Amino acid sequence: MKVIVTGAAGQLGKDVLLELEKKNHQAIGTDREQLDITIEENVLAFINEIKPDVILHCAAYTNVDAAEENEDLAYQINALGTKNLAKAAKQAGAKLMYISTDYVFDGTATEPYEVDEPTKPLGAYGRTKLAGEEFVREYLEQFFIVRTAWVFGIYGQNFVKTMLRLGKERGEVGVVHDQIGSPTYTVDLAKFMVELMGTEKYGVYHATNSGVCSWYEFAVEIFKQAGLNVKVNPLTTEQFPRPAARPKYSVLSKKKIEEQGLTPLRDWKAALAAYLNEAK
Repeated sequence: MKVIVTGAAGQLGKDVLLELEKKNHQAIGTDREQLDITIEENVLAFINEIKPDVILHCAAYTNVDAAEENEDLAYQINALGTKNLAKAAKQAGAKLMYISTDYVFDGTATEPYEVDEPTKPLGAYGRTKLAGEEFVREYLEQFFIVRTAWVFGIYGQNFVKTMLRLGKERGEVGVVHDQIGSPTYTVDLAKFMVELMGTEKYGVYHATNSGVCSWYEFAVEIFKQAGLNVKVNPLTTEQFPRPAARPKYSVLSKKKIEEQGLTPLRDWKAALAAYLNEAK
């Protein structure tokens, strides 16, 4: 298949390109330099010229805290950029997969969020990503929306890298223990995306590695697996204030993956081990 990947220079985009190449698809990566997704005529022209079978839309404004100050910019990229791609996909008859986020939920749940659960974002990032989802639904009858969370991989800045750096520098870190979710390794997410795009099993999916932890438990496991002796102090969200509110509980139910007979993502601890091995 001929596949366009937006956000190809990003943490997820790079692993998606690698996975596509492994599976012998013709992968065309684009980033801001090659294609500004906020300019509609450029998007329509680009997609029309390449005529892809699939568009894997990984590009996003992902700085959650900065989005509080720059909601207009986040909206241009996350919402209007997605709208432009949805329009172009429709015109070209291409499948579109939009990568969304746990931040579309408010985190007040006590059990994993199902794909059809009511959304209620707490902040600008979640609002703009949800607006992107709504444009996908508006312009396309058939689509893939894949919500993920707590993403880490070799190619970007992420929690695992930050912990390893701070742990080595300080020997002691403070990490919130009252936010619960599931980490997601970009390699595993990319595999799922490429498997899903080859099907006609359209709709909304939740894709994270399996298992659940707090950020504190995640940090403890990172140091344990990395063989670093670092003291981890549990903090409350209130003790670690950030510009953007975080969902306290953002565990996503992966029931749909199983129901559709797709391959579930492995346990997050095994994924972390694979990541640390790859990082060497």
